[in-house]
Amino acid sequence: MSKPLNESLGSIGHDNLFVENIPEADVVLVKLTAAGVVKRGTILSGTPGGTDFAVLSAAASVEKALYVLAEDCDTAVDTVGIAYRTGHFNRNALIVGASYALTAADEEILRKSGILLADAIEY
Repeated sequence: MSKPLNESLGSIGHDNLFVENIPEADVVLVKLTAAGVVKRGTILSGTPGGTDFAVLSAAASVEKALYVLAEDCDTAVDTVGIAYRTGHFNRNALIVGASYALTAADEEILRKSGILLADAIEY
């Protein structure tokens, strides 16, 4: 028996993380330190080429690599996650550590590393 051609196969949710696709989002693997569940869109900080990436919860540093987590990760133990090294992101959709807010200096360091931020209207 054949299936109807108008059958719904699934759906894609829109999380408003990206503003546009220029610059292209470059993906990299990062090793995350144990911290519980980390959500997509979380800004990560760590040593370039290192294995100690964690949620950004203090002022960004020029010496640290900054990435945006591409998918939810359960980091009950140290684990490997997928993160964006570059891209154009919605400032309001990004997540940082509790009791911390991105500063203009943080945004400048992100920009220099290839992560652009802009305001976007949620729809």
